[in-house]
Formats: sequence, structure tokens, C-alpha cells
Amino acid sequence: MDGSPDQLDAVTLGQFLDALPPEVAVVHDAGNRHVPLRWVEPSELEDPTPYLLDGEFVLTAGLPFRGEGNGESGGGRDIRNSTSRAQEYVRRLVDAGVAALGFGLQPYYDGVPDHVLAACRQHGLTLVEVPASVPFAALGLEFSKLLESGNVRVFRQLAETNRHLMRAVLSARPEHELLAALTQRVPVWAVLFGADGRARARAGAAVEPSQLQPLLKKLMTGSGPRVETEAFDAPGSALVFGHPLRSNKDATLGSLVLGADKPLTPAQNSVVSSVVGLLELLVRQRTSGSLAPSQLATALLLHPETLAGGNTRQLNGLKDLLAQSVAGTRSGQVRVVQGMRTADAPAADDGPVRELLQWRRLFDSKMVELTDYGFAAVTRLKVDDQLVEEVEQLGWRLVVGEPVELSGLPAAYRRTSSLRPRVAATGKSARVEEVTWSVTGLLGREAGTMLAARLLAPVLELEPERRDGQLRVLKCWLAANGSWDATAKELGLHRNSVRRQVNAIAELLDLDLGLAQSRAELWIALQYDEVLLAGNAQESQDR
Repeated sequence: MDGSPDQLDAVTLGQFLDALPPEVAVVHDAGNRHVPLRWVEPSELEDPTPYLLDGEFVLTAGLPFRGEGNGESGGGRDIRNSTSRAQEYVRRLVDAGVAALGFGLQPYYDGVPDHVLAACRQHGLTLVEVPASVPFAALGLEFSKLLESGNVRVFRQLAETNRHLMRAVLSARPEHELLAALTQRVPVWAVLFGADGRARARAGAAVEPSQLQPLLKKLMTGSGPRVETEAFDAPGSALVFGHPLRSNKDATLGSLVLGADKPLTPAQNSVVSSVVGLLELLVRQRTSGSLAPSQLATALLLHPETLAGGNTRQLNGLKDLLAQSVAGTRSGQVRVVQGMRTADAPAADDGPVRELLQWRRLFDSKMVELTDYGFAAVTRLKVDDQLVEEVEQLGWRLVVGEPVELSGLPAAYRRTSSLRPRVAATGKSARVEEVTWSVTGLLGREAGTMLAARLLAPVLELEPERRDGQLRVLKCWLAANGSWDATAKELGLHRNSVRRQVNAIAELLDLDLGLAQSRAELWIALQYDEVLLAGNAQESQDR
């Protein structure tokens, strides 16, 4: 789809004429092949216009051009006042907006009468000669087929256009992108005005905003859904129409003004309606929408002490605002979720707005912030395995907090934050409820083995028998809190032997084992030595 405006037009007269059998001839082309064709209508009335809509193709066998009583006189060919009859008939068709006249041959005429052709030329009406071999019903069927295929094409194009509009809404500059998408699909210029009358975004060559002020005044002072129109003597501005952007309470929050050279087709008007609806959603979101999160944020910023020491009424008020923000109830618990992008996650090309809306949708919550590590959200959802898997497929990993009350949110956030290094190291999502709250539990298996490999490297490189002996002595000595006698008793060695081995290990590791920090780090690393040794053994077997 190339986005040209005429792709959203209806079936045109030219398309219909091109689809007709070759024996159907255009006797006079009025140059209106581009006009939309509404219907093909046979009629033998002298004045069919009360029953016609604009844009119709009228078919006649010539009966309206014969004499009174439809009788023949003067050799069976002359029609009384034929010229004036034809002139009046054609003029009425043109005034009614008829697109073309189809003249059927037989049984009344063997050819298109000269006075009918002259009238069509004078009044600018396309005239088509239909031979007796082509019944009028065949023309109606051909138009119906074109109309059906055209509707399918238009619906397909409208679906693609709507997808384009949704991508624009989720972009970093949604209002500008929406207007750009609109003008690509519909032959208009567009200007978006705020409630203050100032232009917020525009697309195409519009008239000066100062010229639009009377139209904007009518839009701002009116009420209900409406369209205000104006016309200007400027290119693309023969028809200017404005749509108000309204709040849920019918307050006018802004307006969209469009300009075109000619009226829009129904399909094009459908695109305009979609854009107006999306702009209303955006302006409501920016002004009157999402009141609960802004009230909650304001209350906590100005009165942070309320969360810890507020009275029952104040706390219930905050709980109500939180419930509205996460689509929950006052008594319902919430949880903190933090997300981190993995290295293979696709970049957010459309800016932060789309990413923020994505997390709002997935966690059914307006309480979402974008952070330097990814995002944090407060949600009423349980965040089940299916939701975690969906997020992971997007290239993210989660820390899922436990359910808490409003007052427990700060502590819950600190607990989830403490697990981010573990998730970053392991590449696996984690749940606060499933973590053992110890140093080794928080560190995790992968990070622990990395620490053991770095800190114990000189010992791990020794011959297996010597390595295992030194690790056993070191672990036993640390477990005995550095007691030589307790270690010697546990190992069945002389205390001097234990001292020599521990000193040798300290020298090999280049550590001062008299420091509590060194002993603590070694103790943590030794919790993973067996995992590390098992992994090394497996690698050796694989080789």
C-alpha cells in the first residue's frame, strides 16, 4: 500500500466504464471518470430525479424522449418538442448530481438521438450507448461485483490504516505522528489545537491559524459531537471542517481542523473519525484522564508522612486512589514488579511512550515508571508463570515481589531491588517469595560459583588430592571460627599441622585471614566449591 489518498475512494465512474463489455460505447465523455459512483438505476420516468441520489448512473431506453402518451407521429421518429424535452431532462439529471446517462437501443431507438447527445454535451453529462445485446440487468450486476470487490479492498485498506494509526499513537510524538498518518491516507491538511487555541501539531500546507480563529471559537463554545465548516480561497482549503475534542463530561479540550479541495468519501471520513477518537483519548489522558495516579502522587509528594503516620481516613483515601490506579479494590493487596532488559531484547524504536503503555497493559496498572535498569510497576495481578513467560519472550527478566498492603510498598520495593543483581547474573526471573533470605540465597548459584572460581582459583588449580585436602582444612577452620584446637580435633590432625596448612593457604590465596572480611568472603565462596568442582569435572568429561 503506497498510501495515496485515492486508495480510499469508492468505485468510480471510470472503473465501472472500463469493466463494461466492449460493445458498450461512451458517446460523450464529460471528463468525470474520477467521480464516485453510488448506484446503477434503470428508469423510464420523465423526471426520475425525486427518486435519485447523487452519483448514480441512470439507464433509459429513451421512453422519456418520446411524444405525449408515448405514441409515435410524423413517420414514427419525430418526438414533439424533442430538443426542449431532452434539454430539460438532461438538465434535471445534472442538477441532481447524476454521474452518467446510459441510453439503451431498442425497442424505441436504433441509435442515440442527436438532440439527446447535444443536450449531454451542453450540460456536461457523460452519455453511454448500450446496445440491445447488453441488458440493463447485466450492467447492474457488473456494478454490484465491482462494489463488492471495492468494499473488500476498502475494508482491507482501512484495517491497514488503523494499524498505522495505532503505531502512531504508541510513538514518542503521538499527536504529530497521527496527523502525519492521516494526511498520508486522506487528501487533507490538518492542524491540532489545544484548549488555549494554540496549534499543538500540524501536517500539510494549512491556512494561517489566525484565519481559523472564528471556526475555533464556534468549536470551543458549542457542545456535543459536531462538525463546524468554513471555506477559504486558498489551495486545499475549499472545504475546511473542524472537530471538537471532548472530555467524558463534554468539555472541549481541543480541536482538530482539516482542509480539503472536495468533500471526503465515506471511507476517508471513517479514517478521520478514527483519528478524532484517538486524539480525544490522548487529550483526555493528558488532561482529565488518569486522575487517581496524579492525586496519589501529589498526596505522597506533599505529605509523605501520611503513609507511616496518617489517620484511618487519610490512609483509606490513599488506598482508594491506589485501588483505582491498579484496577483493584481498597482491601486488595498489591505487589512490586521490576523488569530488566536482556542483551538480546529488541530496542524500543518508538520511544518510551509505547514501552510505558505496553507495561501498563500487561500489568493492568497505571502505576508504572521507566527506570535506568528497565521499569518498575505496582500491580494487583498475581503475575503468574504465563505472564512471566510472555514478558520473557519480549526479552525481559522480572523480579516479582510478594503481596503487600499500601504501607508495605517501600519495603517491598527494597526487597525486589535487592534481587536485581541476582537476576542480572543468572539471566532468570525471580520471585521474592521463593528466595532464601541469606547471603548465599540472595547471591544465587551462578553468582556464587563465579565468586568461588575467582577467590579460590589458586587452590582449585592444585592437584585433586592436594586441592581437596586444603579445601577441607580451610572450610573446617572457618566453621570453627579460626580455632586451631577445634579444627585439629575435627580433622584428627595436630594443631601445628593445621596452623601450617592454613598459613600456606593464606599465602597461596594472597589473603590476610586475620581480617573478618577475608574470612567472610572465603566462607561464602566455599558454599559453592562443590558445585564448581562438579561443573569442572563435567567439562573435563565432555572434552
